[in-house]
Amino acid sequence: MIGIVLDNRYKIEKLIGEGATAAVYRALDTRLQRYVAVKVLLPHVHETTRKRFQAEALSVAKLSHPNIMAVYDVGQDGSHEYLVVELIDGKPLHDFMPASPQQTAELGRQICFALDYAHQADVIHRDIKPANIYVTPDGVAKIMDFGLAIGRDTKRLTAQGTIIGTPAYLSPEQAQGFKLDHRTDIYTTGVVLYELLTGQLPFDADDITSILIQQVKKAPTPPSQVMDIDLPQPVEDALLKALEKKPANRFQTAGEMAIALGQILETGPLTAAAGVIDAPRDDGNLKVVLADDHVILRTSLSMYLDDCEGIRVVGEASNGDEAYELVKEKNPDVLLLDLNMPGTNGLTILPQIRQEFKDLKILILTGRDENIYIMRALRAGANGYVLKTIEDKDLELAVQNVASGSMVLGSGVAEKVIAGLSEFEDGIPLNAIQLDMLMFVAQGTDKEDIAARMGFDDVEVTQTLIEILDTLKVKSETEAALMALRAGWISLDRLHNV
Repeated sequence: MIGIVLDNRYKIEKLIGEGATAAVYRALDTRLQRYVAVKVLLPHVHETTRKRFQAEALSVAKLSHPNIMAVYDVGQDGSHEYLVVELIDGKPLHDFMPASPQQTAELGRQICFALDYAHQADVIHRDIKPANIYVTPDGVAKIMDFGLAIGRDTKRLTAQGTIIGTPAYLSPEQAQGFKLDHRTDIYTTGVVLYELLTGQLPFDADDITSILIQQVKKAPTPPSQVMDIDLPQPVEDALLKALEKKPANRFQTAGEMAIALGQILETGPLTAAAGVIDAPRDDGNLKVVLADDHVILRTSLSMYLDDCEGIRVVGEASNGDEAYELVKEKNPDVLLLDLNMPGTNGLTILPQIRQEFKDLKILILTGRDENIYIMRALRAGANGYVLKTIEDKDLELAVQNVASGSMVLGSGVAEKVIAGLSEFEDGIPLNAIQLDMLMFVAQGTDKEDIAARMGFDDVEVTQTLIEILDTLKVKSETEAALMALRAGWISLDRLHNV
Protein backbone atom coordinates (compact mmCIF):
# COMPACT_ATOMS: atom_id res chain seq x y z
CA MET A 1 0.00 0.00 0.00
CA ILE A 2 2.94 2.38 0.57
CA GLY A 3 2.93 5.04 -2.14
CA ILE A 4 -0.63 4.31 -3.30
CA VAL A 5 -2.96 7.31 -3.58
CA LEU A 6 -6.56 6.36 -2.74
CA ASP A 7 -9.17 8.15 -4.84
CA ASN A 8 -6.49 10.59 -6.03
CA ARG A 9 -6.43 12.15 -2.57
CA TYR A 10 -4.96 10.07 0.27
CA LYS A 11 -1.29 9.23 -0.25
CA ILE A 12 -0.30 6.23 1.87
CA GLU A 13 3.07 6.83 3.56
CA LYS A 14 3.57 4.46 6.50
CA LEU A 15 2.00 1.45 8.19
CA ILE A 16 1.25 2.34 11.82
CA GLY A 17 -0.76 -0.68 12.90
CA GLU A 18 -2.53 -3.82 11.75
CA GLY A 19 -5.05 -6.20 13.27
CA ALA A 20 -6.94 -9.23 12.02
CA THR A 21 -9.41 -7.20 9.96
CA ALA A 22 -7.78 -3.91 8.99
CA ALA A 23 -4.45 -2.14 8.50
CA VAL A 24 -3.94 1.46 9.61
CA TYR A 25 -1.65 3.81 7.69
CA ARG A 26 -0.44 7.35 8.06
CA ALA A 27 -1.40 9.21 4.92
CA LEU A 28 -1.29 12.72 3.48
CA ASP A 29 -4.59 14.27 2.50
CA THR A 30 -3.31 16.00 -0.63
CA ARG A 31 -6.43 18.13 -0.94
CA LEU A 32 -6.34 19.66 2.56
CA GLN A 33 -2.59 19.16 3.07
CA ARG A 34 -2.89 17.45 6.44
CA TYR A 35 -1.86 14.09 7.80
CA VAL A 36 -4.60 11.57 8.56
CA ALA A 37 -4.92 7.93 9.51
CA VAL A 38 -6.42 5.64 6.87
CA LYS A 39 -7.93 2.37 8.08
CA VAL A 40 -8.00 -0.09 5.16
CA LEU A 41 -10.12 -3.23 5.43
CA LEU A 42 -8.15 -6.40 4.70
CA PRO A 43 -9.47 -8.31 1.68
CA HIS A 44 -10.19 -11.66 3.38
CA VAL A 45 -12.61 -10.48 6.05
CA HIS A 46 -16.07 -11.89 6.62
CA GLU A 47 -19.12 -10.00 5.41
CA THR A 48 -20.17 -9.32 9.00
CA THR A 49 -16.82 -7.68 9.66
CA ARG A 50 -17.34 -5.59 6.54
CA LYS A 51 -20.71 -4.46 7.88
CA ARG A 52 -19.14 -3.59 11.24
CA PHE A 53 -16.53 -1.55 9.41
CA GLN A 54 -19.28 0.39 7.68
CA ALA A 55 -21.21 0.69 10.94
CA GLU A 56 -18.16 2.22 12.60
CA ALA A 57 -18.09 4.96 9.98
CA LEU A 58 -21.79 5.68 10.44
CA SER A 59 -21.58 5.54 14.26
CA VAL A 60 -18.66 7.94 14.65
CA ALA A 61 -19.47 10.23 11.74
CA LYS A 62 -22.34 11.77 13.70
CA LEU A 63 -20.10 12.36 16.73
CA SER A 64 -17.94 15.43 17.15
CA HIS A 65 -16.17 15.53 20.50
CA PRO A 66 -12.58 16.40 21.50
CA ASN A 67 -12.18 13.04 23.28
CA ILE A 68 -13.48 10.90 20.40
CA MET A 69 -11.37 10.10 17.35
CA ALA A 70 -12.87 12.04 14.44
CA VAL A 71 -13.99 10.38 11.21
CA TYR A 72 -13.28 12.46 8.11
CA ASP A 73 -14.20 10.28 5.17
CA VAL A 74 -15.14 6.79 4.02
CA GLY A 75 -14.71 5.34 0.57
CA GLN A 76 -13.71 2.51 -1.74
CA ASP A 77 -10.99 2.63 -4.37
CA GLY A 78 -11.05 -0.57 -6.39
CA SER A 79 -10.75 -3.42 -3.88
CA HIS A 80 -9.66 -1.10 -1.07
CA GLU A 81 -12.41 -0.18 1.38
CA TYR A 82 -11.14 2.50 3.71
CA LEU A 83 -12.00 4.85 6.55
CA VAL A 84 -10.19 8.18 7.00
CA VAL A 85 -9.86 9.24 10.62
CA GLU A 86 -7.99 11.65 12.81
CA LEU A 87 -4.28 10.86 13.13
CA ILE A 88 -3.69 10.68 16.87
CA ASP A 89 -0.21 11.46 18.15
CA GLY A 90 -0.04 9.60 21.42
CA LYS A 91 0.29 6.31 23.25
CA PRO A 92 -2.20 3.67 24.39
CA LEU A 93 -3.58 3.85 27.91
CA HIS A 94 -1.60 0.75 28.90
CA ASP A 95 1.58 2.83 28.77
CA PHE A 96 0.40 4.93 31.73
CA MET A 97 -0.30 2.07 34.15
CA PRO A 98 -0.20 2.41 37.08
CA ALA A 99 -1.21 6.06 37.20
CA SER A 100 -1.67 8.42 40.12
CA PRO A 101 -5.18 8.90 41.53
CA GLN A 102 -5.21 12.42 40.06
CA GLN A 103 -4.22 11.28 36.58
CA THR A 104 -6.70 8.38 36.75
CA ALA A 105 -9.49 10.79 37.72
CA GLU A 106 -8.57 13.28 34.98
CA LEU A 107 -8.36 10.74 32.16
CA GLY A 108 -11.47 8.99 33.49
CA ARG A 109 -13.36 12.28 33.54
CA GLN A 110 -12.50 12.89 29.88
CA ILE A 111 -13.49 9.35 28.87
CA CYS A 112 -16.80 9.63 30.72
CA PHE A 113 -17.70 12.98 29.18
CA ALA A 114 -17.00 11.52 25.73
CA LEU A 115 -19.15 8.46 26.45
CA ASP A 116 -21.94 10.64 27.84
CA TYR A 117 -21.91 12.60 24.59
CA ALA A 118 -21.99 9.39 22.53
CA HIS A 119 -24.79 7.92 24.66
CA GLN A 120 -26.89 11.05 24.14
CA ALA A 121 -26.45 10.43 20.42
CA ASP A 122 -27.73 6.85 21.00
CA VAL A 123 -24.32 5.27 20.42
CA ILE A 124 -23.08 2.56 22.84
CA HIS A 125 -19.40 1.72 22.36
CA ARG A 126 -19.47 -1.86 23.82
CA ASP A 127 -15.69 -2.30 23.56
CA ILE A 128 -14.09 0.13 26.02
CA LYS A 129 -10.62 -1.20 26.90
CA PRO A 130 -7.12 0.30 27.18
CA ALA A 131 -6.18 -0.65 23.61
CA ASN A 132 -9.04 1.53 22.34
CA ILE A 133 -7.99 4.63 24.27
CA TYR A 134 -4.97 6.78 23.36
CA VAL A 135 -3.54 9.73 25.27
CA THR A 136 -1.95 12.64 23.40
CA PRO A 137 1.27 14.38 24.57
CA ASP A 138 -0.82 17.16 26.18
CA GLY A 139 -2.89 14.69 28.18
CA VAL A 140 -6.03 14.44 26.06
CA ALA A 141 -7.75 11.03 26.07
CA LYS A 142 -9.11 9.84 22.73
CA ILE A 143 -11.61 6.99 22.43
CA MET A 144 -11.08 4.94 19.28
CA ASP A 145 -12.48 1.90 17.46
CA PHE A 146 -16.26 2.03 17.36
CA GLY A 147 -16.41 -1.19 15.33
CA LEU A 148 -18.68 -2.90 17.87
CA ALA A 149 -20.76 0.20 18.63
CA ILE A 150 -24.52 -0.08 18.48
CA GLY A 151 -27.20 2.56 18.25
CA ARG A 152 -30.93 2.66 18.64
CA ASP A 153 -31.43 1.80 14.97
CA THR A 154 -28.41 -0.51 14.57
CA LYS A 155 -29.16 -3.93 13.13
CA ARG A 156 -27.75 -6.67 15.35
CA LEU A 157 -24.66 -8.29 13.79
CA THR A 158 -24.10 -10.90 16.49
CA ALA A 159 -26.40 -13.89 16.97
CA GLN A 160 -28.61 -13.70 20.06
CA GLY A 161 -27.06 -15.58 22.97
CA THR A 162 -23.53 -15.36 21.57
CA ILE A 163 -20.77 -13.65 23.56
CA ILE A 164 -17.93 -11.96 21.70
CA GLY A 165 -15.38 -9.70 23.32
CA THR A 166 -12.44 -9.45 25.67
CA PRO A 167 -13.43 -11.30 28.88
CA ALA A 168 -11.54 -9.03 31.28
CA TYR A 169 -13.55 -6.00 30.09
CA LEU A 170 -17.01 -7.49 29.66
CA SER A 171 -19.83 -6.11 31.77
CA PRO A 172 -21.92 -8.69 33.68
CA GLU A 173 -24.78 -8.20 31.24
CA GLN A 174 -22.44 -8.70 28.27
CA ALA A 175 -21.02 -11.85 29.89
CA GLN A 176 -24.54 -13.26 30.14
CA GLY A 177 -25.62 -12.32 26.62
CA PHE A 178 -28.29 -9.94 27.94
CA LYS A 179 -29.68 -6.92 26.11
CA LEU A 180 -27.39 -3.93 26.63
CA ASP A 181 -27.91 -0.27 27.33
CA HIS A 182 -25.46 2.60 27.85
CA ARG A 183 -24.63 1.45 31.40
CA THR A 184 -22.52 -1.40 30.00
CA ASP A 185 -19.96 1.26 28.96
CA ILE A 186 -19.98 2.66 32.52
CA TYR A 187 -19.01 -0.74 33.94
CA THR A 188 -16.24 -1.35 31.41
CA THR A 189 -14.90 2.14 32.03
CA GLY A 190 -14.76 1.21 35.71
CA VAL A 191 -12.68 -1.86 34.82
CA VAL A 192 -10.33 0.26 32.68
CA LEU A 193 -9.86 2.94 35.37
CA TYR A 194 -9.32 0.30 38.08
CA GLU A 195 -6.54 -1.19 35.93
CA LEU A 196 -5.14 2.26 35.13
CA LEU A 197 -4.95 3.12 38.84
CA THR A 198 -3.69 -0.16 40.28
CA GLY A 199 -1.85 -1.70 37.35
CA GLN A 200 -3.96 -4.85 37.62
CA LEU A 201 -7.40 -5.97 36.54
CA PRO A 202 -10.22 -6.24 39.08
CA PHE A 203 -11.12 -9.67 37.71
CA ASP A 204 -8.49 -11.95 36.26
CA ALA A 205 -7.74 -15.65 36.01
CA ASP A 206 -6.03 -18.16 33.73
CA ASP A 207 -9.23 -19.29 32.04
CA ILE A 208 -12.31 -17.69 30.51
CA THR A 209 -14.84 -19.40 32.74
CA SER A 210 -13.33 -18.08 35.96
CA ILE A 211 -13.20 -14.54 34.58
CA LEU A 212 -16.83 -14.68 33.48
CA ILE A 213 -17.91 -16.04 36.85
CA GLN A 214 -16.03 -13.24 38.60
CA GLN A 215 -17.54 -10.58 36.32
CA VAL A 216 -21.03 -11.78 37.22
CA LYS A 217 -20.64 -12.97 40.82
CA LYS A 218 -17.53 -11.61 42.54
CA ALA A 219 -17.18 -8.15 44.08
CA PRO A 220 -13.93 -6.38 43.14
CA THR A 221 -11.22 -6.03 45.75
CA PRO A 222 -11.20 -2.33 46.78
CA PRO A 223 -8.26 -0.59 45.04
CA SER A 224 -6.92 0.64 48.40
CA GLN A 225 -6.26 -2.98 49.38
CA VAL A 226 -3.99 -3.64 46.40
CA MET A 227 -2.04 -0.35 46.41
CA ASP A 228 0.92 0.84 48.46
CA ILE A 229 -0.22 4.47 48.54
CA ASP A 230 -2.95 6.30 50.40
CA LEU A 231 -5.93 6.41 48.07
CA PRO A 232 -8.50 9.20 48.45
CA GLN A 233 -11.79 7.56 49.45
CA PRO A 234 -13.84 9.40 46.78
CA VAL A 235 -11.65 7.82 44.05
CA GLU A 236 -12.29 4.35 45.39
CA ASP A 237 -15.99 5.04 45.85
CA ALA A 238 -16.35 6.19 42.23
CA LEU A 239 -14.62 3.11 40.81
CA LEU A 240 -16.55 0.66 42.98
CA LYS A 241 -19.85 2.32 42.06
CA ALA A 242 -19.03 1.99 38.36
CA LEU A 243 -18.28 -1.71 38.96
CA GLU A 244 -21.61 -2.56 40.56
CA LYS A 245 -22.98 -5.81 39.11
CA LYS A 246 -26.51 -4.47 38.70
CA PRO A 247 -26.78 -1.61 36.20
CA ALA A 248 -29.32 0.11 38.45
CA ASN A 249 -26.68 0.45 41.19
CA ARG A 250 -24.06 2.11 38.96
CA PHE A 251 -23.82 5.70 37.89
CA GLN A 252 -26.89 6.06 35.71
CA THR A 253 -25.10 8.19 33.14
CA ALA A 254 -21.47 8.58 32.16
CA GLY A 255 -21.94 12.29 32.80
CA GLU A 256 -22.68 11.57 36.48
CA MET A 257 -19.47 9.54 36.69
CA ALA A 258 -17.51 12.34 35.00
CA ILE A 259 -18.79 14.86 37.54
CA ALA A 260 -17.90 12.54 40.44
CA LEU A 261 -14.35 12.13 39.10
CA GLY A 262 -14.05 15.88 38.49
CA GLN A 263 -14.92 16.67 42.09
CA ILE A 264 -11.97 14.67 43.42
CA LEU A 265 -9.33 16.15 41.12
CA GLU A 266 -6.35 18.06 42.38
CA THR A 267 -4.64 20.43 39.96
CA GLY A 268 -1.44 19.19 38.39
CA PRO A 269 -0.02 18.62 34.92
CA LEU A 270 -0.37 15.31 33.19
CA THR A 271 2.64 13.82 31.51
CA ALA A 272 2.64 11.74 28.38
CA ALA A 273 5.15 10.72 25.76
CA ALA A 274 4.57 11.19 22.06
CA GLY A 275 4.70 8.43 19.51
CA VAL A 276 2.56 5.63 18.20
CA ILE A 277 3.56 2.01 18.73
CA ASP A 278 3.53 -0.01 15.55
CA ALA A 279 1.53 -3.23 15.71
CA PRO A 280 2.97 -6.42 14.21
CA ARG A 281 1.86 -7.60 10.82
CA ASP A 282 0.75 -11.07 9.79
CA ASP A 283 -0.12 -11.11 6.11
CA GLY A 284 -1.94 -13.95 4.34
CA ASN A 285 -4.85 -16.28 4.90
CA LEU A 286 -5.82 -17.74 8.24
CA LYS A 287 -4.42 -21.27 8.45
CA VAL A 288 -6.81 -23.75 10.05
CA VAL A 289 -6.38 -27.35 11.24
CA LEU A 290 -9.60 -29.32 11.73
CA ALA A 291 -9.69 -32.27 14.17
CA ASP A 292 -12.81 -34.49 14.20
CA ASP A 293 -13.22 -38.26 13.93
CA HIS A 294 -16.44 -38.04 11.86
CA VAL A 295 -14.98 -38.20 8.36
CA ILE A 296 -18.04 -36.99 6.46
CA LEU A 297 -18.65 -34.03 8.75
CA ARG A 298 -14.97 -33.16 8.86
CA THR A 299 -14.65 -33.28 5.09
CA SER A 300 -17.77 -31.17 4.64
CA LEU A 301 -16.57 -28.51 7.07
CA SER A 302 -13.10 -28.55 5.57
CA MET A 303 -14.45 -27.97 2.07
CA TYR A 304 -16.71 -25.17 3.26
CA LEU A 305 -14.02 -23.33 5.24
CA ASP A 306 -11.44 -23.76 2.51
CA ASP A 307 -13.82 -22.00 0.12
CA CYS A 308 -14.20 -19.04 2.51
CA GLU A 309 -12.17 -16.03 1.45
CA GLY A 310 -9.19 -15.53 3.74
CA ILE A 311 -9.27 -19.04 5.27
CA ARG A 312 -7.17 -22.02 4.23
CA VAL A 313 -7.51 -25.48 5.80
CA VAL A 314 -3.97 -26.86 6.03
CA GLY A 315 -4.68 -30.19 7.70
CA GLU A 316 -7.28 -32.64 9.04
CA ALA A 317 -6.97 -34.97 12.00
CA SER A 318 -9.12 -37.77 13.41
CA ASN A 319 -7.81 -37.81 16.99
CA GLY A 320 -5.85 -35.75 19.49
CA ASP A 321 -2.42 -37.16 18.64
CA GLU A 322 -2.86 -36.39 14.95
CA ALA A 323 -4.05 -32.89 15.82
CA TYR A 324 -0.93 -32.30 17.93
CA GLU A 325 1.40 -33.45 15.12
CA LEU A 326 -0.40 -31.29 12.54
CA VAL A 327 -0.21 -28.22 14.76
CA LYS A 328 3.51 -28.80 15.22
CA GLU A 329 4.04 -29.30 11.47
CA LYS A 330 1.68 -26.70 9.96
CA ASN A 331 1.83 -23.92 12.59
CA PRO A 332 -1.84 -22.95 12.03
CA ASP A 333 -3.56 -19.82 13.33
CA VAL A 334 -6.67 -21.69 14.50
CA LEU A 335 -7.30 -25.28 15.60
CA LEU A 336 -10.91 -26.50 15.36
CA LEU A 337 -11.01 -29.30 17.92
CA ASP A 338 -13.69 -31.89 18.64
CA LEU A 339 -13.77 -33.20 22.21
CA ASN A 340 -14.83 -36.84 21.85
CA MET A 341 -12.53 -38.74 19.50
CA PRO A 342 -11.13 -42.28 19.70
CA GLY A 343 -7.68 -42.76 21.19
CA THR A 344 -6.39 -39.48 22.55
CA ASN A 345 -9.45 -37.24 22.64
CA GLY A 346 -9.69 -33.48 22.39
CA LEU A 347 -10.04 -32.89 26.12
CA THR A 348 -6.91 -34.90 26.82
CA ILE A 349 -4.68 -33.26 24.19
CA LEU A 350 -5.98 -29.70 24.72
CA PRO A 351 -3.82 -28.82 27.76
CA GLN A 352 -0.67 -30.10 26.05
CA ILE A 353 -1.35 -28.14 22.86
CA ARG A 354 -2.15 -25.02 24.85
CA GLN A 355 1.04 -25.37 26.88
CA GLU A 356 3.34 -25.81 23.86
CA PHE A 357 1.67 -23.52 21.29
CA LYS A 358 0.75 -20.41 23.24
CA ASP A 359 -0.11 -18.24 20.20
CA LEU A 360 -2.46 -20.81 18.68
CA LYS A 361 -6.18 -20.03 18.90
CA ILE A 362 -8.25 -23.10 19.81
CA LEU A 363 -11.95 -23.21 18.97
CA ILE A 364 -13.87 -26.19 20.35
CA LEU A 365 -16.40 -27.54 17.83
CA THR A 366 -18.38 -30.32 19.44
CA GLY A 367 -21.77 -31.85 20.01
CA ARG A 368 -21.29 -31.93 23.79
CA ASP A 369 -23.18 -29.13 25.53
CA GLU A 370 -22.90 -30.37 29.12
CA ASN A 371 -21.57 -27.84 31.61
CA ILE A 372 -18.81 -30.16 32.73
CA TYR A 373 -17.34 -30.35 29.19
CA ILE A 374 -17.69 -26.63 28.55
CA MET A 375 -16.01 -25.63 31.79
CA ARG A 376 -13.23 -28.18 31.47
CA ALA A 377 -12.38 -27.11 27.91
CA LEU A 378 -12.38 -23.41 28.75
CA ARG A 379 -10.29 -23.98 31.86
CA ALA A 380 -7.78 -25.95 29.78
CA GLY A 381 -7.22 -22.93 27.55
CA ALA A 382 -9.74 -23.05 24.71
CA ASN A 383 -10.41 -19.62 23.16
CA GLY A 384 -13.97 -20.46 22.22
CA TYR A 385 -16.64 -23.14 22.35
CA VAL A 386 -19.35 -23.67 19.72
CA LEU A 387 -21.70 -26.55 19.00
CA LYS A 388 -21.84 -28.56 15.78
CA THR A 389 -25.37 -27.28 15.22
CA ILE A 390 -23.84 -23.91 14.33
CA GLU A 391 -24.66 -22.55 10.87
CA ASP A 392 -21.80 -22.62 8.37
CA LYS A 393 -21.68 -18.83 8.03
CA ASP A 394 -21.62 -18.45 11.82
CA LEU A 395 -18.76 -20.95 12.07
CA GLU A 396 -16.80 -18.94 9.52
CA LEU A 397 -17.37 -15.82 11.60
CA ALA A 398 -16.41 -17.67 14.81
CA VAL A 399 -13.09 -18.68 13.24
CA GLN A 400 -12.42 -15.08 12.20
CA ASN A 401 -13.35 -13.72 15.63
CA VAL A 402 -11.24 -16.24 17.54
CA ALA A 403 -8.28 -15.56 15.23
CA SER A 404 -8.59 -11.84 15.94
CA GLY A 405 -8.24 -12.45 19.67
CA SER A 406 -11.88 -12.44 20.74
CA MET A 407 -13.50 -15.04 22.93
CA VAL A 408 -16.44 -16.79 21.25
CA LEU A 409 -19.12 -18.75 23.09
CA GLY A 410 -21.76 -19.99 20.70
CA SER A 411 -25.48 -19.76 21.17
CA GLY A 412 -26.52 -22.42 23.65
CA VAL A 413 -23.09 -22.37 25.29
CA ALA A 414 -23.01 -18.85 26.69
CA GLU A 415 -26.19 -19.45 28.65
CA LYS A 416 -24.72 -22.57 30.25
CA VAL A 417 -21.46 -20.90 31.17
CA ILE A 418 -23.09 -18.09 33.11
CA ALA A 419 -26.84 -18.40 33.53
CA GLY A 420 -26.54 -22.07 34.42
CA LEU A 421 -23.54 -21.72 36.68
CA SER A 422 -25.41 -20.86 39.86
CA GLU A 423 -26.67 -24.45 39.94
CA PHE A 424 -25.57 -27.27 37.62
CA GLU A 425 -28.85 -29.13 37.98
CA ASP A 426 -31.93 -29.01 40.16
CA GLY A 427 -31.24 -30.74 43.43
CA ILE A 428 -27.49 -30.07 43.60
CA PRO A 429 -26.89 -28.00 46.75
CA LEU A 430 -23.60 -26.50 45.57
CA ASN A 431 -22.95 -23.90 42.92
CA ALA A 432 -20.42 -24.20 40.08
CA ILE A 433 -17.59 -22.48 41.93
CA GLN A 434 -18.01 -24.79 44.94
CA LEU A 435 -18.09 -27.89 42.71
CA ASP A 436 -14.95 -26.77 40.91
CA MET A 437 -13.24 -26.32 44.26
CA LEU A 438 -14.26 -29.81 45.38
CA MET A 439 -12.83 -31.20 42.14
CA PHE A 440 -9.45 -29.72 43.01
CA VAL A 441 -9.77 -31.03 46.59
CA ALA A 442 -10.45 -34.54 45.22
CA GLN A 443 -7.28 -34.25 43.15
CA GLY A 444 -5.24 -33.40 46.23
CA THR A 445 -4.62 -29.78 45.17
CA ASP A 446 -3.59 -27.54 48.09
CA LYS A 447 -5.39 -24.29 48.91
CA GLU A 448 -2.68 -22.06 47.45
CA ASP A 449 -2.86 -23.81 44.06
CA ILE A 450 -6.68 -23.78 44.16
CA ALA A 451 -6.59 -20.02 44.69
CA ALA A 452 -4.18 -19.54 41.79
CA ARG A 453 -6.15 -21.74 39.38
CA MET A 454 -9.53 -20.22 40.22
CA GLY A 455 -8.42 -16.59 40.46
CA PHE A 456 -9.35 -16.20 44.15
CA ASP A 457 -7.27 -15.31 47.19
CA ASP A 458 -6.51 -17.70 50.06
CA VAL A 459 -9.15 -16.19 52.33
CA GLU A 460 -11.88 -16.62 49.71
CA VAL A 461 -10.87 -20.27 49.18
CA THR A 462 -11.06 -20.93 52.92
CA GLN A 463 -14.43 -19.21 53.21
CA THR A 464 -15.82 -21.18 50.27
CA LEU A 465 -14.63 -24.47 51.72
CA ILE A 466 -16.27 -23.63 55.05
CA GLU A 467 -19.52 -22.86 53.20
CA ILE A 468 -19.29 -26.26 51.46
CA LEU A 469 -18.83 -28.09 54.77
CA ASP A 470 -21.75 -26.22 56.30
CA THR A 471 -24.01 -26.92 53.32
CA LEU A 472 -23.19 -30.65 53.13
CA LYS A 473 -23.10 -31.10 56.93
CA VAL A 474 -19.74 -32.88 56.83
CA LYS A 475 -16.59 -32.45 58.91
CA SER A 476 -13.79 -32.46 56.34
CA GLU A 477 -13.03 -31.32 52.81
CA THR A 478 -12.14 -34.91 51.83
CA GLU A 479 -15.51 -36.14 53.04
CA ALA A 480 -17.21 -33.40 51.02
CA ALA A 481 -15.30 -34.36 47.87
CA LEU A 482 -16.23 -38.04 48.32
CA MET A 483 -19.89 -37.11 48.75
CA ALA A 484 -19.79 -35.06 45.52
CA LEU A 485 -18.17 -37.95 43.62
CA ARG A 486 -20.65 -40.54 44.92
CA ALA A 487 -23.59 -38.28 44.09
CA GLY A 488 -22.28 -37.70 40.57
CA TRP A 489 -21.97 -33.93 41.02
CA ILE A 490 -18.38 -34.21 39.81
CA SER A 491 -17.31 -37.00 37.47
CA LEU A 492 -14.49 -39.52 37.77
CA ASP A 493 -13.64 -38.89 34.13
CA ARG A 494 -13.09 -35.22 34.82
CA LEU A 495 -11.21 -35.98 38.03
CA HIS A 496 -8.68 -38.09 36.13
CA ASN A 497 -8.25 -35.75 33.19
CA VAL A 498 -8.80 -32.17 34.31
